[in-house]
Amino acid sequence: MIKKEMIAMLLAGGQGSRLGVLTSKVAKPAVAFGGKYRIIDFPLSNCINSGVDTVGVLTQYQPLRLNTHIGIGIPWDLDRNIGGVTILPPYEKSSNSEWYTGTANAIYQNIDYMESFNPEYVLILSGDHIYKMDYEVMLDFHKANGADVTIAVMPVPLEEASRFGIVIADENRKIMDFEEKPANPRSNLASMGIYIFNWKTLKEALIAMAEQSALDFGKHVIPYCHGKGQPLYAYEFNGYWKDVGTLNSYWEANMELIDIVPEFNLYEEYWKIYTNSEILPPQYISSDSVVERSIIGEGTDIYGKVYNSVIGCGVTIGAGTVVRDSIIMNNTCVQSGCELNKAIVAENVVIEDNVRLGIGEEAENDSAPHIYNHGIVTVGEKSVIPKGVTVGKNTVISGVTTAADYENSTLASGKTLIKAGE
Repeated sequence: MIKKEMIAMLLAGGQGSRLGVLTSKVAKPAVAFGGKYRIIDFPLSNCINSGVDTVGVLTQYQPLRLNTHIGIGIPWDLDRNIGGVTILPPYEKSSNSEWYTGTANAIYQNIDYMESFNPEYVLILSGDHIYKMDYEVMLDFHKANGADVTIAVMPVPLEEASRFGIVIADENRKIMDFEEKPANPRSNLASMGIYIFNWKTLKEALIAMAEQSALDFGKHVIPYCHGKGQPLYAYEFNGYWKDVGTLNSYWEANMELIDIVPEFNLYEEYWKIYTNSEILPPQYISSDSVVERSIIGEGTDIYGKVYNSVIGCGVTIGAGTVVRDSIIMNNTCVQSGCELNKAIVAENVVIEDNVRLGIGEEAENDSAPHIYNHGIVTVGEKSVIPKGVTVGKNTVISGVTTAADYENSTLASGKTLIKAGE
């Protein structure tokens, strides 16, 4: 029988609704990041760099691009005869088929997959965080403490602690108690949603708790294990870790990549980030263009000026166009004479001549102020913005728009323009 010491289960089914139109057609882990990557590349690369060669990727929401991107796992060296990467969508069973309803329910529905590797340990990951972590070091900590469950934690400012699951541990890092999003946190150690379970412990807990609706690790499985007196330990992580769940945190994480000395380094030789990239020609930067402090993807042609921005692959920036503090994803074309300020432009967008984005004073967004804020202009994929249009801040545009959609050729700050069928 096959035996793997540790396998990973990567939860990549989330919609990522706080990313607004960026995730209206694609799962959050498949959103482009840092020019050439997608968000899921980071946990997948961590797995292979940590020697974990068996990864189940649990998909649900809009999985097509994710499935295509992962394929059979070749870029991550996960195309193995035994193990490797397996996409695990919810599937039809003979009775009561159901979608994955919670993080732990998704794992529960794949007990047979895990059982087939007869693992000692199961590593649970989420597919939407940007970080580098050696899971082998965490496993060593788990073994050294004789833990049944180890939760990766990181210190957060106490005033932010109520947004997280908080762990209370003794001086040996043994977990005494934990609280899900407490109003008055007793500690600043936040759970990162990364767990190592002994397989026997995990299997027993999942079966015992299977009837819970929306079965969840933080709410059900961890309290169950704790309640049975099983040893739980907190593994403290002090590296760079970013949850890119909001447009602003996504924008910030991209901008941090272009710092002179980036806190998160994509270029380390010993901890490579792998991705499924097309074979593209090199960048072309014309003689009268300017590029400062930016990442420019392969196959991109620049005839204008780009400052402090992250530009994906196969992008065109026309002559006389100025791009500042913006993220432009793959295969988007920005024609000539445009001005882009603090914009997030998704893939396959066309911005016609003399369009200005991010102009004027801020105003609160009229449809979803909790999503579209911090002065960012967000443009959904495959959108078209007609020539000569001016767009304010905290705005969102999605779909093939025409001049008739813009009163006086303007979309004021805080306005939403989402064409039907989007």
